[in-house]
Amino acid sequence: MNIRGFYLITRPVNSIVSGLAAALGYLIATGTLVPGVLLLIIIVALITAAGNVINDYFDAGIDAINRPSRPIPSGTVSPGSARSYATTLFLAGIILSLFTNNGICILIAAFNSLLLVGYAAKLKRIPFIGNITVSYLSASIFLFGGAFSGGGGLFWNLPLALITFLAMVTRELLKDAEDVEGDSAGGASTLPLHIGIRNTSRLAFTFALLAVCASLIPGLWWGSWYLLGIGIVDLVILVAVSRAFPCTTPGCVKVSQATMFLKAGMFASLVVFALAALLL
Repeated sequence: MNIRGFYLITRPVNSIVSGLAAALGYLIATGTLVPGVLLLIIIVALITAAGNVINDYFDAGIDAINRPSRPIPSGTVSPGSARSYATTLFLAGIILSLFTNNGICILIAAFNSLLLVGYAAKLKRIPFIGNITVSYLSASIFLFGGAFSGGGGLFWNLPLALITFLAMVTRELLKDAEDVEGDSAGGASTLPLHIGIRNTSRLAFTFALLAVCASLIPGLWWGSWYLLGIGIVDLVILVAVSRAFPCTTPGCVKVSQATMFLKAGMFASLVVFALAALLL
């Protein structure tokens, strides 16, 4: 057994950050944190990790072209082991969600687990539907955190979920543009294969603009200091996405590092939200 392979296939940083996003969702909804938030972090981290593993299981052929160093194509984790590992992580997350004693949280955990499997197995290969699905999954983490405090918390987190959804659609479109060669070889039918890389980049920029507009909504209650912080992040995001504008090939999109800078901007936005919830 290659322990490092099992560790890396979960994308641990991504999984932990997702768990912390659930805690942030609760913080934004209530202005405080309680010990039970640790349970939310673990649940989301487990289900996110499971989604990453099952995604690599179904994408082994594509990753052999696009990302040959990943655990399954590199041989450090076998496909069968990855499938069993994902199942265990999903079950652990769903079972732990029962201890929240919150029907909405349990429903989100179970539904998202099923949707993650469906996304990896089929939805990812349907143009744009896959992008919408994974963007909802990311946005729902904040709804999960807010729901832990009740229906009111769920409502207050709707703007944050909307911002996350739009930003994630942006990133997913650019990632598809990067992966055109492998997706084509693997039989995937992504949007860039239908409308081209340049049009995909323009569509991604449109969603980035919508995300920036949505990010201004919390300024209604957090005020000018929030708007200043999120304005800097918004600028980073728009510049990042615009770097892919001239591209007509997947190699160009990769070299532009648009997705990397966009991801950095999204992480920075979480910092702004956390500081605003604590200080404003």
